Amino acid sequence: MPKNLFPLDNTKKFTDQVHVGHNRWHPDIPPAVSVNPGDVFRVDCREWFDGAIKNDDSADDVRNAPLPGVHVLSGPFRVEGAQPGDLLVVDILEIDACDQEDEGPFSGMGWGYTGVFAKSNGGGFLTDRFPDAYKVIWDFRGDVATSRHIPECSYVGIHHPGLMGTAPSAELLATWTKRETDLIATDPDRVPPLALPPLPDSAILGSLSGSEFDRVAAEGARTAPPRENGGNQDIKNLTAGSRVFYPVFVDGANLSLGDLHFSQGDGEITFCGAIEMGGFVDLHVDLIKGGMETFGVSENAIFMPGIRDPLYSEWIAFSGVSVDLTGKQHYLNSQLAYERACHHAIDYLMKFGYSDIQAYMILGSAPIEGRFSGVVDIPNSCATVYIPTRIFDFDVRPSSDKPHQVKQGINVPKSAN
Repeated sequence: MPKNLFPLDNTKKFTDQVHVGHNRWHPDIPPAVSVNPGDVFRVDCREWFDGAIKNDDSADDVRNAPLPGVHVLSGPFRVEGAQPGDLLVVDILEIDACDQEDEGPFSGMGWGYTGVFAKSNGGGFLTDRFPDAYKVIWDFRGDVATSRHIPECSYVGIHHPGLMGTAPSAELLATWTKRETDLIATDPDRVPPLALPPLPDSAILGSLSGSEFDRVAAEGARTAPPRENGGNQDIKNLTAGSRVFYPVFVDGANLSLGDLHFSQGDGEITFCGAIEMGGFVDLHVDLIKGGMETFGVSENAIFMPGIRDPLYSEWIAFSGVSVDLTGKQHYLNSQLAYERACHHAIDYLMKFGYSDIQAYMILGSAPIEGRFSGVVDIPNSCATVYIPTRIFDFDVRPSSDKPHQVKQGINVPKSAN
């Protein structure tokens, strides 16, 4: 078993661990651990809210989730010899949840959750249809997840880190801050906001303290969006067996990771839409000296996906085009077309007895395939959503029979107003 270089105790808060990670991007956050090219090591990761979401039948914890404190990231890991302009090669060797009863104090929980944020807290992809906070709890048995809140449905896991990346340079950090604050200025009162500016509140910055902590907390970039360093890309195919090539912007690269997902659909459309979990990741790291120029990787990681995806081979697919719910025509709007495909899938699943929120949760957390199928035929882009038919305990295909009706148990928890 690889040596665990970033152990976490599930009974303690993130800031009370042996190694304290971080929840902002900044070049001056000190590395917590140093590794060498060629090293193989294990990293524990807390779920992204550090235990704030509970295994119960209330969504008030999602509505009141401590958003300024996310994501709690393990790292940074300094890779000796890494310099700006290099490519950091990261092999994901293994990812898993871990039940504390089996393994002792650990970052894993043995269960996970999917959430929908209230619109005032950022909402989700379909926030106008689902403006309130909801939560679904998932139980893990091996690689299969089931939920008391969504009957007759189960998924084989497609485990992956939602967030992994290298530290930005000071220049890149300044670029992020300017372009995002410029965007906010175009509509500063928008709900949800257009972007998240630097916020000292709830900042965790590793071993920094005093005036340096205050400076970095005021400058650090929030971890919510993906950027040139990788970050919160939420790519469901970064499973075990994947190889990722990250641009290096600072000496040592300063790799960090977290936000582990048991399963997720393309787009993570409910925002807290994967099955969020704690667990561990085994990594191997190496360097390609000067690789950014050699391979034209000036920004944004490239990757080779693993081959450990669930073997779903039969699908039912839904399409959407660039026409909004009021009937207004838009020009080649692929984002809108994907929204309409999701609405189409939700409306279809409701015919089998699922509520709209249950169907929405399925699309966010099941290993659905989302595709921009046509982007050239004016005025309509075409987007498609593919749902594996075998995740259901019944035949979900259209037929001459009336649709099967799922047996309802515990309703999906909704937050109090």
